Amino acid sequence: MAECIECGSYTKFNGGLCYKCYKDQNSNETIVEEIDEDESKGLSDRDFNYRYGMIKGRIAETLIQELFLSLGYNVFRYGMENTIPGIMELLKGVRSDVAQEIRRMPDFVIQDPRTKSVYFLEVKFRASGEFKVKDLPKNYPYENAYIILVSKKHIKCITVTELNEGKEITPTSKNYLGNRKEFDLDKDVIIDFCSFAVQFFENV
Repeated sequence: MAECIECGSYTKFNGGLCYKCYKDQNSNETIVEEIDEDESKGLSDRDFNYRYGMIKGRIAETLIQELFLSLGYNVFRYGMENTIPGIMELLKGVRSDVAQEIRRMPDFVIQDPRTKSVYFLEVKFRASGEFKVKDLPKNYPYENAYIILVSKKHIKCITVTELNEGKEITPTSKNYLGNRKEFDLDKDVIIDFCSFAVQFFENV
């Protein structure tokens, strides 16, 4: 179960904050009004945290999808919500082996039309700019997948194999997406998309 990085309470995503800690850190924002619990008709703390994390993840996925499309790649959405529409709501709270396998499906399959090479991509957003092997789901089956990490400042990339070898993404690591020889990407385009990421996530 994912835990809040501040207090250790339940949160939907590894490396995230629970609703209470998020609210405490952003108390000067006016997004959420302070109202009596009894009068509240909005989302529960748990549901708010889940939806908030989902929106951040979708923004990161869209950035990466558009980045590869702009570079001429064929991009196919592959994750559970695309392969089996509506499954995410049905799997909330379900802990079976099949449900876990469905949740682990990578977000995208991409193809380089020049070489015909095909890759699995898993896209993550982390405000901290960190991703380690412990952030992967337990027994993650896609050994050949690439993890693309979108943060407030950078877009970095690491393979599941490299994570299992003890490598990791940190704020100071040099594993930028533009350095991956497999993809042979235009670094100037990646810089443009990094600027988009800064705009979307600067207050997260």
